[in-house]
Amino acid sequence: MGNTAPSDYSCFTVEVEAGVAHLKLIRAESFNSMTRSFWRELPAIVNDLDQRGGVRAIVISSTGKHFSAGMDLSVFADEGITGGEPADRHVAAEAFRHKVKGLQETFSCLERARMPVIMAIQGGCIGGAVDFATACDIRYAASDAYFVIQEINIGMTADVGTFPRLCKLIPEGWVKELAYTGRKLPAAKALELGLVNAVFDSHEAVVAHALETAREIASKTPLAVTGSKVIINYARDHSIADTLDYLAVWQSGMLAGPHMAEAFAAKAGKREPVYPDLAPIKAGI
Repeated sequence: MGNTAPSDYSCFTVEVEAGVAHLKLIRAESFNSMTRSFWRELPAIVNDLDQRGGVRAIVISSTGKHFSAGMDLSVFADEGITGGEPADRHVAAEAFRHKVKGLQETFSCLERARMPVIMAIQGGCIGGAVDFATACDIRYAASDAYFVIQEINIGMTADVGTFPRLCKLIPEGWVKELAYTGRKLPAAKALELGLVNAVFDSHEAVVAHALETAREIASKTPLAVTGSKVIINYARDHSIADTLDYLAVWQSGMLAGPHMAEAFAAKAGKREPVYPDLAPIKAGI
């Protein structure tokens, strides 16, 4: 039996069924632009799912013609980015740094989440939506999808996560071309470069495949899945020697003999294995 999160989210619906959470952007009439509510709601939803313990994979999809048009222009106006000169620009700049870090955290929580996050993309994935996509573990695209580092087209440098993550996903020369020109990267080329894992003929097909992959992940032992995510992300940011050492420490504490025994027994008995969920995480002390 599935369950749906509170309906007071203005940018998302959230459904959880059989260990898979499906987050869906619902502002199709505005091309799912990222309003102030978006930046509050996404980390609140993801952190809640992460803390529950029973969610084993997250799928993020969208509605309408485009996945997301990126940052809503009202956010720039609300923050005074396009306004006049502040009384003390140095003090204002220090405060603005914290605003940017807060925006970055909206997507960094996806990377830290204990479960894999899969994104299904249709139409335009523009500006902040590229930051969003690069923070996910797996990306699938519909054939009409395209990616744009839009910030260069509005007079700024992308600052919420595109560059540190995209440079780990596709060749640096392509990152620079896209960043300097603001050109579209179509789905077929994104597949060739490795930004997306597969391309599908329709929006419906890409969402269906993302959910199928999430259900397959949810059938595995959550402890081994989260361990794999932790080590893969660690390896991306550290040397081989450091990663091997960290992996040895991880396994010394979390190599789960009973989970392995259940995997062998289920295979021998030709049945589905049954694994414990991750433990819930309580907020605070």
